[in-house]
Amino acid sequence: MWKDYLSSISVECQFQNPVTKFELKSVEDNLHVKIPAKILELYKETNGVFGHYGISYIWSTEQMIRENLFARNSHNNMDNILFFSDAGNGDLFGYSLLEGMQQNECIYCWNHEDGSVKLIAPSLEEFLKGWILGEIFV
Repeated sequence: MWKDYLSSISVECQFQNPVTKFELKSVEDNLHVKIPAKILELYKETNGVFGHYGISYIWSTEQMIRENLFARNSHNNMDNILFFSDAGNGDLFGYSLLEGMQQNECIYCWNHEDGSVKLIAPSLEEFLKGWILGEIFV
Protein backbone atom coordinates (compact mmCIF):
# COMPACT_ATOMS: atom_id res chain seq x y z
CA MET A 1 0.00 0.00 0.00
CA TRP A 2 2.57 2.61 1.10
CA LYS A 3 5.13 1.84 -1.60
CA ASP A 4 2.42 2.02 -4.27
CA TYR A 5 1.05 5.26 -2.84
CA LEU A 6 4.48 6.91 -2.64
CA SER A 7 5.52 5.68 -6.08
CA SER A 8 2.34 7.24 -7.48
CA ILE A 9 3.44 10.59 -6.05
CA SER A 10 7.05 10.45 -7.24
CA VAL A 11 9.18 7.95 -9.10
CA GLU A 12 12.14 9.33 -7.12
CA CYS A 13 11.04 7.57 -3.91
CA GLN A 14 13.50 4.92 -2.80
CA PHE A 15 12.68 2.19 -0.31
CA GLN A 16 14.55 -0.03 2.11
CA ASN A 17 13.82 -3.50 3.41
CA PRO A 18 10.89 -3.71 5.86
CA VAL A 19 11.67 -3.32 9.54
CA THR A 20 12.08 -6.33 11.76
CA LYS A 21 10.10 -6.97 14.93
CA PHE A 22 13.32 -6.28 16.83
CA GLU A 23 13.65 -2.84 15.23
CA LEU A 24 10.04 -1.96 16.05
CA LYS A 25 10.48 -3.10 19.64
CA SER A 26 13.68 -1.08 19.84
CA VAL A 27 11.80 2.11 18.88
CA GLU A 28 9.10 1.50 21.46
CA ASP A 29 11.54 0.50 24.21
CA ASN A 30 14.05 3.29 23.62
CA LEU A 31 11.48 6.06 23.18
CA HIS A 32 8.77 4.72 25.52
CA VAL A 33 6.09 5.13 22.86
CA LYS A 34 3.56 3.09 20.98
CA ILE A 35 4.35 3.57 17.29
CA PRO A 36 1.40 5.29 15.54
CA ALA A 37 -0.57 2.87 13.33
CA LYS A 38 0.03 4.51 9.95
CA ILE A 39 3.77 4.90 10.31
CA LEU A 40 3.90 1.37 11.69
CA GLU A 41 2.21 0.15 8.49
CA LEU A 42 4.75 2.11 6.45
CA TYR A 43 7.69 0.65 8.37
CA LYS A 44 6.35 -2.85 7.76
CA GLU A 45 6.89 -2.12 4.04
CA THR A 46 10.09 -0.07 4.18
CA ASN A 47 12.52 1.08 6.87
CA GLY A 48 12.53 4.67 5.65
CA VAL A 49 11.64 6.53 2.48
CA PHE A 50 14.31 8.42 0.62
CA GLY A 51 14.65 10.61 -2.46
CA HIS A 52 17.53 11.62 -4.67
CA TYR A 53 20.64 13.14 -3.09
CA GLY A 54 19.98 11.47 0.26
CA ILE A 55 16.77 13.35 1.01
CA SER A 56 14.94 11.51 3.78
CA TYR A 57 11.15 11.72 3.66
CA ILE A 58 10.77 9.19 6.47
CA TRP A 59 13.70 8.29 8.70
CA SER A 60 14.80 4.74 9.29
CA THR A 61 13.86 3.41 12.72
CA GLU A 62 17.50 3.74 13.78
CA GLN A 63 17.52 7.43 12.85
CA MET A 64 14.12 7.90 14.51
CA ILE A 65 15.54 6.65 17.80
CA ARG A 66 18.72 8.70 17.49
CA GLU A 67 16.98 11.97 16.53
CA ASN A 68 14.24 11.67 19.14
CA LEU A 69 16.72 10.93 21.92
CA PHE A 70 18.87 13.87 20.82
CA ALA A 71 15.83 16.20 20.79
CA ARG A 72 14.74 14.99 24.22
CA ASN A 73 18.22 15.45 25.68
CA SER A 74 18.63 18.90 24.10
CA HIS A 75 15.21 20.46 24.80
CA ASN A 76 12.65 20.36 27.60
CA ASN A 77 9.29 18.67 27.05
CA MET A 78 10.26 17.03 23.77
CA ASP A 79 8.81 13.65 24.72
CA ASN A 80 5.36 14.85 23.63
CA ILE A 81 6.21 14.52 19.93
CA LEU A 82 7.41 11.45 18.04
CA PHE A 83 9.59 12.80 15.25
CA PHE A 84 9.96 10.77 12.05
CA SER A 85 11.36 13.27 9.52
CA ASP A 86 13.09 16.61 9.20
CA ALA A 87 12.93 19.62 6.91
CA GLY A 88 16.69 19.78 6.41
CA ASN A 89 16.88 23.13 8.19
CA GLY A 90 16.60 21.91 11.79
CA ASP A 91 12.80 21.76 11.89
CA LEU A 92 11.30 18.34 12.66
CA PHE A 93 8.04 16.59 11.71
CA GLY A 94 6.13 14.25 13.96
CA TYR A 95 3.04 13.05 15.75
CA SER A 96 1.73 14.65 18.94
CA LEU A 97 1.90 12.27 21.90
CA LEU A 98 0.25 12.06 25.27
CA GLU A 99 1.87 9.60 27.67
CA GLY A 100 3.57 7.86 24.75
CA MET A 101 0.39 7.43 22.70
CA GLN A 102 -0.56 9.16 19.46
CA GLN A 103 -3.16 11.87 20.11
CA ASN A 104 -4.55 12.18 16.57
CA GLU A 105 -3.70 11.54 12.91
CA CYS A 106 -2.25 15.03 12.40
CA ILE A 107 1.38 15.75 11.58
CA TYR A 108 3.10 18.66 13.30
CA CYS A 109 6.22 20.68 12.61
CA TRP A 110 8.51 21.72 15.45
CA ASN A 111 10.38 24.95 14.70
CA HIS A 112 13.98 24.66 15.89
CA GLU A 113 14.44 28.43 16.18
CA ASP A 114 11.60 29.32 18.53
CA GLY A 115 10.35 25.94 19.77
CA SER A 116 6.86 26.48 18.41
CA VAL A 117 4.79 23.59 17.10
CA LYS A 118 2.27 23.96 14.30
CA LEU A 119 -0.09 21.65 12.47
CA ILE A 120 1.37 20.89 9.05
CA ALA A 121 -0.93 18.16 7.64
CA PRO A 122 -4.09 16.28 8.69
CA SER A 123 -2.57 12.84 8.05
CA LEU A 124 0.61 10.99 7.15
CA GLU A 125 -0.66 10.53 3.59
CA GLU A 126 -1.27 14.25 3.14
CA PHE A 127 2.06 15.12 4.77
CA LEU A 128 4.03 12.83 2.46
CA LYS A 129 2.21 14.00 -0.65
CA GLY A 130 2.64 17.67 0.26
CA TRP A 131 6.27 17.34 1.36
CA ILE A 132 7.39 15.29 -1.65
CA LEU A 133 5.59 17.55 -4.14
CA GLY A 134 6.83 20.74 -2.47
CA GLU A 135 3.36 21.86 -1.41
CA ILE A 136 4.29 22.05 2.28
CA PHE A 137 6.67 24.81 3.35
CA VAL A 138 8.38 25.51 6.67
